[in-house]
Amino acid sequence: MKRILMIMISLFSWICIQAADINSISNAFKSGNASTLSSSMDKEIDVAIPGSSKKCDGKEAISLLNNFFSKNKPSNFTVVHHADKKENGFLVGKLPTGTGEYRVNITYRTENEKAIIQSIRIE
Repeated sequence: MKRILMIMISLFSWICIQAADINSISNAFKSGNASTLSSSMDKEIDVAIPGSSKKCDGKEAISLLNNFFSKNKPSNFTVVHHADKKENGFLVGKLPTGTGEYRVNITYRTENEKAIIQSIRIE
């Protein structure tokens, strides 16, 4: 019994180590401050927000998000689903704002346990 318990603890620890840290992403959406994501952006990001959908670099993606946040002030952000698989992952969240609630889908790749954003979709 102890052996099975030790194996399960080891397996759980290994899985947790492999997971990307998404706290900075969650906090940026919660506060409505996309500028804090500058170190989490990939070279090219697919961004789809109401009124705009394009592939752009990190600086432009941050600008688009900050523009969205200025029109839609977030009151919170809740991660509804999050999954990592090897070096890729995604998260789905709810973003309540002063103008309504939005669903956020983010895909990323993992680099040194850090999430590097590849796409952001707000709908």
